[in-house]
Amino acid sequence: MRREPTARQLRLATELRRLREAAGLTSREAASLLGVSPAQITHIESALAGVSEQRLRRLASHYACTDEEFVDALVAMATDRTRGWWEQYRGLLPTPFLDLSELEHHARFQRHVAILYVPGLLQTEDYSRAVFSARLPELTREEIELRIQHRKARQQFTVPYEAVIHEAALRIRVGDRAVSRAQLNRLAEFSEADHITVRVIPFDLDGFASAASTMTFVGGPVPRLDTVVRDALHGSAFIDSEAQLNTYRTGFRKVEGASLEPVASREFIHNLAKEL
Repeated sequence: MRREPTARQLRLATELRRLREAAGLTSREAASLLGVSPAQITHIESALAGVSEQRLRRLASHYACTDEEFVDALVAMATDRTRGWWEQYRGLLPTPFLDLSELEHHARFQRHVAILYVPGLLQTEDYSRAVFSARLPELTREEIELRIQHRKARQQFTVPYEAVIHEAALRIRVGDRAVSRAQLNRLAEFSEADHITVRVIPFDLDGFASAASTMTFVGGPVPRLDTVVRDALHGSAFIDSEAQLNTYRTGFRKVEGASLEPVASREFIHNLAKEL
């Protein structure tokens, strides 16, 4: 029995429960079809216990799930025994930090909308230090450095990444003038990478309110396994219901469509850096 399931394990459990409910079966009926106790189905659907590939495919068959690509993705989640780099931080950083790292590790792509801060994956070390130093309650120097090391490790990604950043996030000085200038220059450098796209929403855009919400959209192995991450004072929230995912997909397209093109955005960032 697991004591602390990861977000990835919880997502697998959630998807299996959704499949069962869509099939109109109770956990007792599912257990009978599989030849196990109802308690075992409950443990699987709460991520307290794992499930083998054979049993998972049998469950999918009983649930009349014909989406082979989706089932294969669930099998990969169930049988993955990878011990990722983030595990070295277990017990040192809050669990949501590790869950986010695991989610990003398996991502097909990432999209980010930023309103007040430059996205973490594009931050300089000094900018990150300024952000973490402003946190309440205050963090110790050791805790701040651990978070910076973890963030730098997360920045070694290679999947397609698109960030739409509001001008407010570019102008707010989380550190001093030098930190802000260095961050803008680094952001412009990032935007030239083949797998990174940076777009800017300027203040003078008329009548646009869709960029009022920060979000991270992480592409799963199949669209049904996409995830939206929302940050709050109490930690990160992982959103995965299909209705909400569609809402965020639509929202991102609107924000993206209203932003400057990548080349114009890079020039915009360079001009802001020259002002400092």
